[in-house]
Amino acid sequence: MRVSNTFVGKWSLAPLLIAIASAGPVSAEPPGDKPWARVTENDRAIKIETDKLEAVIPKKKPKQWMTGIEKGSFLDKTTGFREIGDGLMVVDWLMEAGSDEAWRDKVFAPDGHGVGRYTWHTNETEPARRHYALMAHGSSHRKRMVEGPQLCHRMKPVQPEVIQGKDFIAVTTTYRYEYAAPGRKAGSRWTQRIVFPKGERYFVLMDRIDSVNDSDEMFLRNDTPGCVRHDRGDTFSEIYLSYLSGPKGLRIPSREFFTPFPPDRKFGYRRDTHKTPEHFIRAYHLRDKKTGKDGPWLGGLTLEPSVVYEAWCSQRPGGIIVMIEESHGKPVKAGESFSAAFIVGYFDTIEDMHKVHDRYKGHTALSADKSGWRLVK
Repeated sequence: MRVSNTFVGKWSLAPLLIAIASAGPVSAEPPGDKPWARVTENDRAIKIETDKLEAVIPKKKPKQWMTGIEKGSFLDKTTGFREIGDGLMVVDWLMEAGSDEAWRDKVFAPDGHGVGRYTWHTNETEPARRHYALMAHGSSHRKRMVEGPQLCHRMKPVQPEVIQGKDFIAVTTTYRYEYAAPGRKAGSRWTQRIVFPKGERYFVLMDRIDSVNDSDEMFLRNDTPGCVRHDRGDTFSEIYLSYLSGPKGLRIPSREFFTPFPPDRKFGYRRDTHKTPEHFIRAYHLRDKKTGKDGPWLGGLTLEPSVVYEAWCSQRPGGIIVMIEESHGKPVKAGESFSAAFIVGYFDTIEDMHKVHDRYKGHTALSADKSGWRLVK
């Protein structure tokens, strides 16, 4: 590993870029060596298999959402546990603070999807929409969409770029937002880059926005690391939030999530009301549904805590814990960009997560080319 004052990353002294054939798998090692990883790609998805992990990145027709790591595909080969929600690092709207009250019931996207905050489920009655908005977003801190669609839900097929080096695999997906709120332009570009390093039970990820609009408080919404599906705690035993209740963080038993509650009821974080923490880690402790025994932690580490605008960990009806995180939340001019960098994966202990966070903290961007991958400040 080489370290400078601008980046930290793993470098391959003799990197190997292998062309990805859609007809079958290829390895990430020179001929004669035992391959540590392979990529299998078809017209629907890209499957990554390393010495420690498996993951699928969808291109079209996803099992749940189009962005991030596909639902149920993230496997820890060390323990046999998988992600238990609807996927990891799922990306949502491009948003800003403010109210859409003046136009929310009148403006619709080209695909018929409501643009306003309360019209995302346009076939429901107004009371039903307001109840959904309360449980999904809370009653305070009003927000509105700048550009859509909700990428995880409605973006069209994509063709990610894959780079394979001697000790890493990088997958980069880009997409331009297709429509905008009144008075705004469409066309801001979202980039998600995911790097799978050799020998690690985690991946490194960046979400970046290149904006075509001005905003006083623009942010990108995603799930970090992802939602949790459960039936009275059958799939997890506790949740850990490093940024609440002091320097050691908060460990929340699963029983706290047996009854639904909105985002602003408890376990929330706002940059304007909370002190910026030293670490920003969100994780859940996996549990075997059959035996009840604990497995590893699945954690999401935001490498620069100050980029977090708001985050919540709330229980919606239907057995789903939502782990929304919003990044940036600062003034943006057309032509400017912002990004956030994360590490997501399996850890045996909370201390292990903190050690990895300390190793890479302070970075907000991620690049990759034939020579290697780099986390950038």
